[in-house]
Amino acid sequence: MTVYGYSASGNCHKLRLLLTQLEREFKWVDVDSTAGATRTPEYLAKNPNGKVPMIELDDGRILTESNAILCYLAEGTPFFVGDTYQRALVLSWLFFEQYSHEPYIAVARFIRGWTPLDSPRRASLPQLRERGNQALAVMEQHLKSNAWFSGEAYGIADIALFAYTGVADEGGFDLSAYPAVLAWLERVRQTPRFVAMPAPPVEALSRLALPD
Repeated sequence: MTVYGYSASGNCHKLRLLLTQLEREFKWVDVDSTAGATRTPEYLAKNPNGKVPMIELDDGRILTESNAILCYLAEGTPFFVGDTYQRALVLSWLFFEQYSHEPYIAVARFIRGWTPLDSPRRASLPQLRERGNQALAVMEQHLKSNAWFSGEAYGIADIALFAYTGVADEGGFDLSAYPAVLAWLERVRQTPRFVAMPAPPVEALSRLALPD
């Protein structure tokens, strides 16, 4: 299996984390989506949507969209279990992550680290943080009475939500207001074969270190 992904992307790191914890063999091909590497004719021939992550199976089949890939990889494993209702609850958190969480927390991080300091996009940071904090508040409420988002044990909903929550500070979010989220983040980091997301490129790190 080949995984095409940008290492500093939370959406891509989801797959690296799950595959590592499943002890599955895979080849990682780093594709810098911020530099246009997903818009080449070769890449678009495999994924016309021009995004990462993407996996290519041994038989040549292609699968895209990070959370769909998580479901595929986790099928038949302890990372995606339960009856129809329980699995639907997991899916509801995956949809929440892509619709109510990632568009704000991940985008705020991207704008701070990957756009010029004079970018007009930085004007949207206050609104992104407002909406991102709404998502974090939903997570906090759930975690006050639940250890995990995937049911009774750690699974793909936790992996999906961990990816960008774990680096939310890089988007300017203060997680100290969410103690249950902080405790959950630490539980995820203590799971067997956990791997952290690689650091952003040096240029992004330098911007992330600056105040808005």
